Amino acid sequence: MISKGEEVKGQGVGSAYFELIKLIELKLSDKIKLTYNNAKEADFNHIHTIHPKCFWQMKTSKKPSCMHVHFLPETVEGSIKLPKIVQSFFYHYFIHFYKTAEELIVVNPIFIEPLKQYGIDKERITYIPNVVATKDFYPKQINEPSELFKKHHLSLDKFTVISVGQVQTRKGVLDFIEIAKQLPEVQFIWAGGFSFGKITDGYDQLTAVIKNPPSNVKFVGIVDREQMNELYNACDLLLTTSYNELFPVSILEAVNSGLPILVRDLDLYEKIYFTDYLRANNNEAFVDYIKELMTSPETMAKAKASSNKIATDYSEENVAQLWDDYYTRFYQRWVK
Repeated sequence: MISKGEEVKGQGVGSAYFELIKLIELKLSDKIKLTYNNAKEADFNHIHTIHPKCFWQMKTSKKPSCMHVHFLPETVEGSIKLPKIVQSFFYHYFIHFYKTAEELIVVNPIFIEPLKQYGIDKERITYIPNVVATKDFYPKQINEPSELFKKHHLSLDKFTVISVGQVQTRKGVLDFIEIAKQLPEVQFIWAGGFSFGKITDGYDQLTAVIKNPPSNVKFVGIVDREQMNELYNACDLLLTTSYNELFPVSILEAVNSGLPILVRDLDLYEKIYFTDYLRANNNEAFVDYIKELMTSPETMAKAKASSNKIATDYSEENVAQLWDDYYTRFYQRWVK
């Protein structure tokens, strides 16, 4: 396992990396021995981040490498804002990085076609979804408000909607605010912050919003992963207004915690969530669905059933088998 920068809090790449390690150690430790940032004793490398040190290690190890693809140039836009010349170099660099690896693992299937357009053979690309540990995310009865709820003057008695992710333009933060304004009786929480600081796209505008949100909205910042299960269980709905997603770990966390989800109607979700989940295309529809969930036990029950289906589809057992098959195939092709 070769990775740098995964320790940056509040970003999905790091969460996905640590969850994969936990999965392999839990389910595949009898077959796979992991080493970290040292290829001397390894049969092959698995690269997780595009840090230059990772590229250097890959080039100098003389071992075959598979590499995780967590983003493309088109998905970076709306996340971070760079000067044009820096942006151009950055995009060229990580596409070259991808091309250098023997094989690529994508976290969602819609990345396959764009990678082909960048000149990468489809036969070198494999889709394996993210996963979360059920020992960390599970339904739990919450009877007393947590310290986080107390700190932000949140109530367990109100219908509570949570969004989780970095504060970025592409995440639909401004829509989240507008939806909250139309539902003053509902409590809205955004868990996440500016993981990439001032280069975050829309930083100035979003900072102003966070400093002066509507009274029913709380931006609680980056929450330690160990506290997230309790936070999900204290809420009634995960709302995802993002315009561009990769494979949201937050959705896997939420559905394993028993939360229903309401998401923007993106092509990606249709390809990865094989169930009749709640989706909307505009703020008015988001508001209508939230109202229906508050008043209709039948709609809420169906939404929770959809979440349970997603959690089952992406269970640790199913995803572990995908990794077992992939690593075996990679070893036989490139090492043996």
